Amino acid sequence: MSMSFGRPLYAVGFAAVAITLTLASPARAAPAPSYETLVENLDQTPATLEAEALLDAANARAHQARALPNPSVSLEAENIYGDTPFSGYDAAESTFSISQPLELWGQRGARIDAARAEAEAAALRRDQSRWAVAGRLALIYAEAEAASLQYELSVEALSLTQADASALMVLVEEGREPALRGIQAESEVESARAIVDETRANRDAAFARLAAVAMLSEPVTSIETSLLARAPNPFALDVHNPLAVQIAEAELNAAGQSVTVERLRARPDVTASLGVRRFQEYDSQALSFGISVSVPLFDRNKGAISAARAEQRAAEARLAGLKLEAQADRSAAQARLNASITRTRAADNGVAAADEAYRLARTGFDAGRISQLELRSIRSALIAARNAAVMARLARVRAEVELARLDGRTPF
Repeated sequence: MSMSFGRPLYAVGFAAVAITLTLASPARAAPAPSYETLVENLDQTPATLEAEALLDAANARAHQARALPNPSVSLEAENIYGDTPFSGYDAAESTFSISQPLELWGQRGARIDAARAEAEAAALRRDQSRWAVAGRLALIYAEAEAASLQYELSVEALSLTQADASALMVLVEEGREPALRGIQAESEVESARAIVDETRANRDAAFARLAAVAMLSEPVTSIETSLLARAPNPFALDVHNPLAVQIAEAELNAAGQSVTVERLRARPDVTASLGVRRFQEYDSQALSFGISVSVPLFDRNKGAISAARAEQRAAEARLAGLKLEAQADRSAAQARLNASITRTRAADNGVAAADEAYRLARTGFDAGRISQLELRSIRSALIAARNAAVMARLARVRAEVELARLDGRTPF
């Protein structure tokens, strides 16, 4: 027997395995789309939609920041309906004026720059969210495939155990093995059958999780495009400025712009007005203009300035920490990926050796040269080796997902 990780199903040597898979597995009417197909639909996932909406909100605030403050219109009437000679409206003085706040000291430019910096940070966070969703999808896809393979392996293990038990019962009937060995063989069969039920439940749960995360309209019943068989590039381009560092830099820039905005808010507010005054008594009119300036006597915005500077210091500390950790984290992720590739290669060699050992052991057992205990031990080693090969490939996917997250890209 041999294992082929280039396909989603293992090649098995017993007809009973194919029969069992046909009866126990769900109908292969709705295989999961390939990983690439699911990645193309990432824009429809809730996490991506949320990040996109937050980016739209930041862009809208940046657009709004360019708006000028609204003018105000006022109408005043003086010297009316009082004592003589102001008992009527004949001596009235009516003033119609328009007032416009003036953003001096660079206040408008600072506000625009701050909003634009927030939008740039939001765009980077949107990208980070997208890569995180792609990585989570890759991991869940690989876990579902691994669960399916482990179920199929358990079915094959049950078939092997049943075949060995049948051969042993012949020896028990011939008196060449004690009856105790037959009881042990039956116990092993029942244990293998329980493992089949457990792995089937794990597979169904993994399929359901994949369908939910990928927002598939139909339940997943199989995985035909393998992700576990795909070997990532062990020599990926080293990213000198990881996405997390870029986000921290953008957030620091936004924090610095906020300090400028709060500092300029402490400056006096200046408002210019222009109006027309009508003198009812003389049936004439004249222009009026004025400038009002607020006096920052009680509120100098010190608290807001201090808060903005504290947030800037926090952003500086966060960026410094990320710069120190980014390269170390990436080196560790690259080392884990390289180790997982080596582990996978070793696991494949172990499967080949265990497969050959079981073949020779079964031949020796049929010829009476190998005991039942030795055959059971070698069979257990074969099953463990095959499961280890699946887990090695799953570890390789995990390592690639982690490295892709640090690099800011889609896995594989």
